[in-house]
Amino acid sequence: MTNPQSLQNSKSDVISPYGGKLENLMVPPDFLKTVETTNFKKLECSDRNACDIELLIVGAFSPLKGFMNKKDYESVVEQYRTTSGRLFGLPIVMDTDREDLQVGDEVLLHYQNQDLAILTIEDKWEPNKVVEAKNCYGTTSLEHPAVKMIAMERKRFYLGGSLKGLRLPKRIFPCKTPAEVRQALPKDQDVVAFQCRNPIHRAHYELFTQALHANNVSKSAVVLVHPTCGPTQQDDIPGSVRFQTYERLATEVNNPRIKWAYLPYSMHMAGPREALQHMIIRRNYGCSHFIIGRDMAGCKSQLTGEDFYGPYEAQQFAEKCSQELEMQTVPSLNLVYTEEKGYVTADHAQKAGLSIKKLSGTEFRKMLRNGEEIPEWFAFRSVVEVLREN
Repeated sequence: MTNPQSLQNSKSDVISPYGGKLENLMVPPDFLKTVETTNFKKLECSDRNACDIELLIVGAFSPLKGFMNKKDYESVVEQYRTTSGRLFGLPIVMDTDREDLQVGDEVLLHYQNQDLAILTIEDKWEPNKVVEAKNCYGTTSLEHPAVKMIAMERKRFYLGGSLKGLRLPKRIFPCKTPAEVRQALPKDQDVVAFQCRNPIHRAHYELFTQALHANNVSKSAVVLVHPTCGPTQQDDIPGSVRFQTYERLATEVNNPRIKWAYLPYSMHMAGPREALQHMIIRRNYGCSHFIIGRDMAGCKSQLTGEDFYGPYEAQQFAEKCSQELEMQTVPSLNLVYTEEKGYVTADHAQKAGLSIKKLSGTEFRKMLRNGEEIPEWFAFRSVVEVLREN
């Protein structure tokens, strides 16, 4: 049974956006002519900047209407909420080394030969990146990919201010806006979000389809498979390739209870903080529930092999924030494949004395390179075909 809060949010309509309104920062088409005849200062954007700009424009970061100012940035770093009291996992800021950009300037944000937005600079400051790293990522080690990113990729100054959206970045993969995704969701059922940044294998599929049968999910709920296709860890499969695997798999399984969309988000591997960030984003896309996996958005030290976060830290933090966020969490099951009964929980397999079959990611990649047959209990044929082609 779904609890009363979920019924209130999802039985009469899709859950409301965070803050009550889905922000849309895109300007009317005729405004573009004004842009062409105005001499703006121009600022070139990174891949990560472009993801943030797109998510701000389409309302995925609602209720934000632009990049955070210094006070909101410091509040989010310190206590994972803005000065208005809204939860937010990680700060959303524009960065630059340019000293000529000043408060009050209107700046054209440019990315790969496209003018994306106009930023009206309302704040400019030099952040304490050590404090940002420690509070947001729990470490100051450059082994953590986000700590390395803010220390070595992000520039000296942060900029905050309102945005006027001109156009969305051109991408190899189409990314539906929150408004478009919401239109495709059922108005009278729960929507369970599944976040991933890797190709989907059999265990993933079993995990998110079984989540539809969780006690706190309505009987005819759907799952939104919503992978991040922006920048991620260096050794991850590129977003353009992952996109192909998702498209092929959607056709292969042809499951009406699965909705598919892609998220132009750059991963930070921030564990608990990132779990909150993903929940806020998915609420804006119309999801009432969120699957929290073991060690979600976690990463390891390359020197010691130790995890930066505990295995259930993200789950516990998300659960702590879920009531205020008016969403529910669905813990992911620890599934294993057995010769006798297929996929079951690890606890059940152990108690029943079932024969568990394992295949590590390293072994899987080696088999792919060597052209060996991949067992179908581990990976979908369509996914394997795409990975071999690329």
